[in-house]
Amino acid sequence: MHVDLDAFFVSVEVVLNPELKGKPVVVGGRPDARGVISAASYEARAFGLHSAMPLKTASRLCPQAIFIEGNFQRYREASKKFMAILADFSPFIEPMGLDEAYLDVTGFESLHGTIRGMAVSIKQRVMNEQGLCASIGIAPCKVVAKVASDYSKPDGLVEVKPGKERDFFAPLPVGRLPGIGKQAQKRLKELGVTTIGQLASMPLKTLNSHFGITGTTMLNAANGIDNRKVELPGTAKSISRETTFREDTNNSEFLKSTLRYLGEKVGADLRRREKRAKCVTLKIRYSDFTTSTRSQTVQQPFDSNEIIFSTGVRLLEKAMQIEKQPVRLLGIGVSGIVEPGGQMSMLDNEMQRLAKLTNTIDGIRDKFGFSAIQTGRTLLLRDIFAVNGK
Repeated sequence: MHVDLDAFFVSVEVVLNPELKGKPVVVGGRPDARGVISAASYEARAFGLHSAMPLKTASRLCPQAIFIEGNFQRYREASKKFMAILADFSPFIEPMGLDEAYLDVTGFESLHGTIRGMAVSIKQRVMNEQGLCASIGIAPCKVVAKVASDYSKPDGLVEVKPGKERDFFAPLPVGRLPGIGKQAQKRLKELGVTTIGQLASMPLKTLNSHFGITGTTMLNAANGIDNRKVELPGTAKSISRETTFREDTNNSEFLKSTLRYLGEKVGADLRRREKRAKCVTLKIRYSDFTTSTRSQTVQQPFDSNEIIFSTGVRLLEKAMQIEKQPVRLLGIGVSGIVEPGGQMSMLDNEMQRLAKLTNTIDGIRDKFGFSAIQTGRTLLLRDIFAVNGK
């Protein structure tokens, strides 16, 4: 099964404020702000609005839309409840973000009569316990289940029986297949391919000549062939945070303040997972939309805010010496994640004191919110990253 919550962020907001039901709603920020749509209600989508569309464009296309800043913590809590419901039906779950997951339900259908009956029970529980609509695709493999759940939206349920994969796929636009974006669709159209059925009949040699090894994956998918298993969540390979500014800037102090804030977020997440990292990466997108990344490996694995920030600042200063144009987006992340451990120096009391201080700050933030305590440098941002007016 592929289970997907419909217009997740918007749906959570509607549960909290029923007056939003049936109206064009956009989650992502104010219409006059720099940013993009995180989620749009189906009423808003009727005006052409969609995820990743600039908020200003959305406001122009649908001026009557209701724009909401959104609350990620609220969505995270709703996601936890959703995943807990799914876990009651099968222990084999592969989350694909906050609002969707694959389930291997082989052998569990007897508990619910049929697999379809099982899907109906999932939909009913999600609606009864959370007030949210889920769309479900049932199929012998992942790619068909994913397309089936998308095809059934909103509030749908589609089951594709074994051996019927090609029949289900045949009339659908080729863009329905995961991984086939606009450029691939354009090239396929030049080859006379507009439906998945046409793609399924293409010679492998022709596809590989135009798409390389990806052509094999495309052909298998079009024929409903997908041997990937449902995999339980693994350890994150990297942790990062980034933000897009309301206005492009090359103000060094402001950029460093933002880097400190984002780095503290990354550090807190790293410690929450009880992990350490070996590498710090800086991401910058400039006013002309060119994007640059710079990385530096640190000698000893770390989980310290100070190391993340000091390394990130060095990378930022080097980048600003080379490129003078204003910055549109700034991000920082860590990778090379490992288990905690390593030899500490008996003489390095400063690092031990810093670790104790960091743990205390983490405890305060866990109890009272991330913005309850700040470093002096991040006070420059208090009007930008405000939480509940504070």
